[in-house]
Amino acid sequence: MPSPIYFDNAATSWPKPPRVAQSLATYQKRIGASAGRGAYPRARASGRILSDLRTAVAGLFNAPDPRRVVFTLNCTDALNLALHGLPWKAGDRALVSPFEHNSVLRPLNALQARRGIVVDFMPTDGDGRVRPEGLSRVLRARTRLIACLHASNVTGVLQPLAALGAFARRRGLPFLVDAAQSAGAVPLDVRRMNIDYLAFPGHKALLGPLGTGGLIVAPGNDPAPARQGGTGSWSETDVQPTEFPDRLESGSHNAPGLLGLLEGVRYVAARGVESIRRAERARIDQFREGVRGIPGLRLFAPRSAEHQVAVFSFLFDGEDPQRSAARLWARHRLMVRAGLHCAPGAHRFIGTLPRGTFRFSFGPWTSAGDVARALRALRALAPRRRQLSTVPGDKVQ
Repeated sequence: MPSPIYFDNAATSWPKPPRVAQSLATYQKRIGASAGRGAYPRARASGRILSDLRTAVAGLFNAPDPRRVVFTLNCTDALNLALHGLPWKAGDRALVSPFEHNSVLRPLNALQARRGIVVDFMPTDGDGRVRPEGLSRVLRARTRLIACLHASNVTGVLQPLAALGAFARRRGLPFLVDAAQSAGAVPLDVRRMNIDYLAFPGHKALLGPLGTGGLIVAPGNDPAPARQGGTGSWSETDVQPTEFPDRLESGSHNAPGLLGLLEGVRYVAARGVESIRRAERARIDQFREGVRGIPGLRLFAPRSAEHQVAVFSFLFDGEDPQRSAARLWARHRLMVRAGLHCAPGAHRFIGTLPRGTFRFSFGPWTSAGDVARALRALRALAPRRRQLSTVPGDKVQ
């Protein structure tokens, strides 16, 4: 059998840079202490990990204040922290894209049930890209938040964040961005894009370990804490500190994981997000061109590769996507994901409910040879009776 190839980077990136893997052992051997819980050298070293990482993340995303980089368990945790931290009242409204992940939809639905808020959806074009010029028509007097994922984990479509952020700023509304599929893979600028809340995972394109992530909170936004507890600061009072980051970070940190994330962010910064994006675009173009004409294969993608990250959803005519994924592994040792990818709205938009699709997603280590082998596998598994139903350049249906 051929050696396996990992094509599930939209779930979590693999492999990690060597220094990321090495850092986990380094922490346990040389540090081992909890940040902010002692004056001895190892505790101070643990604290420097957090400080250095806040500075590195703020620099990567051009965030104005490193103290407002808040560490979380993952991107889902960060989104919940932002959404549940807003001062919602019954009748308030959130305006979101129809491609949102369940990490946004489920908290909003919970707020709808508990606090009586209303969820509205942005207008899009046929690719699922939000049309900024149509936002005024769906904005309501009680709209309190605009939220949008940057890149779909189903079709890879990228949203026009700068235009959305400018609209939100003109209307005086907070702008929340889910950067689960873009942080580290596509240039992001918190200040230029007028982003008030940027939620990011540490374990995807930032190349850190699982169990890491964060929320960047722009000045002027002060979400309520999701939990209260020890912070290693202001311990003389039994009231939660109001200063960042302690306001939103209670309990001991995942310091080993955050050291790994620091090494991942350093790798991304050294290589350059623009350089990573150029390499990704080359693989996107190669894959999009290569799937043209494969019989019976249907691709769900935006018309232009410029508006796509390296995420591709497919169906073979007449075949359940779970079976397609199983065949890709059994016969060709390709690791892909099948199903709904926790994004029912995206599948409703492209017409693939309830089965979903099977998905390839590339990472910074995906080579031209890896893509060529994926194309050979798809051709080998394809039924011979039909041509590609949806090809790059066609409107996604």
